[in-house]
Amino acid sequence: MRPKRPSAILEAAETRAFLVSNLVNIRFLTGISLSSGILLIDKNGMTLFTDGRYLETAAHAVHRGVSVRDAATIGDAMKKVRSCGMEDNDVSLDRFRRWKSKFKNTKFIHTSSVVEEFRRAKDKDEILKFRRAQRITREIIRRVPSMLRRPIREIDLAWQLQAWARELGAEGMAFDSIVAFGTHTSSPHHHPTHRRLQKGHIVQIDCGAKYGGYSADQSAVFFTGKPTLLQKKVFEAVLEAKDAAIEAIKPGVSVRHLDQVAREVLQRYGLEQYFCHALGHGVGLEIHEGVTLSQRAPDQKLLKGEIITIEPGVYIPGRFGMRVEEEIIVK
Repeated sequence: MRPKRPSAILEAAETRAFLVSNLVNIRFLTGISLSSGILLIDKNGMTLFTDGRYLETAAHAVHRGVSVRDAATIGDAMKKVRSCGMEDNDVSLDRFRRWKSKFKNTKFIHTSSVVEEFRRAKDKDEILKFRRAQRITREIIRRVPSMLRRPIREIDLAWQLQAWARELGAEGMAFDSIVAFGTHTSSPHHHPTHRRLQKGHIVQIDCGAKYGGYSADQSAVFFTGKPTLLQKKVFEAVLEAKDAAIEAIKPGVSVRHLDQVAREVLQRYGLEQYFCHALGHGVGLEIHEGVTLSQRAPDQKLLKGEIITIEPGVYIPGRFGMRVEEEIIVK
């Protein structure tokens, strides 16, 4: 949730000044998407430094209270900064060395995920944008069966998903769509190929639209023939695992607990060994942000207003795979 005052960032970072270099974090804090820029937060507020391509646009587009300056003037501003936080997970070693050389009077303090923590719980405006992206994505998924009546190629169906997203008002796809036919479905992150659809193929779709900067993410399985007993069992198992995990979602619940709930369902079906990835992840301005729902991830607790995916899957090598996915707003 966007901090109500810049000083909240400084308090979280435990610094008197803070440089935000991650462009997604800059968009979150200022409201503008840039390909180049840096945001200085100090006792005077927030100042966005960018080059001439964006100065006029930024001056009119940023949130109230954000000042916009030419990037060439950042050196003057930093002369007054004795210590300053920086985003360790974004600043390269080369950039850090340049900063130390350019801002000689400044001692840099290493921080991690300061702004990202504010991004976890979404406010009303963010949720509205997400819901629009989600509605578009659901409509795209609803249209998929109309394309499965002919021997379409995976790559062509992937392009069609993108075309529908644009037609429905999205700014594009949040990530490269996964479209897999037949045995290709056993690869969780399959890249669409020239394989043509054949009767009897399982079809795995994983796609998401982006609207107002916010991402959606949904996976669905389609059958083009009568499923086998094993396919029915797998489909029933992943649906039950998804529903069980969703039922357990609430503020304060452990991400590891949710992952375990889904795995216990698959274990009862004798399929847990074929679940090879995390149960889900946070979603927002980036398709993967915030928490990861996994036994191997930090054991974080869900926040009210956080948006997460629940996506259990079973992948039997050389045969087939299935993944179903929903996005949930933690309430």
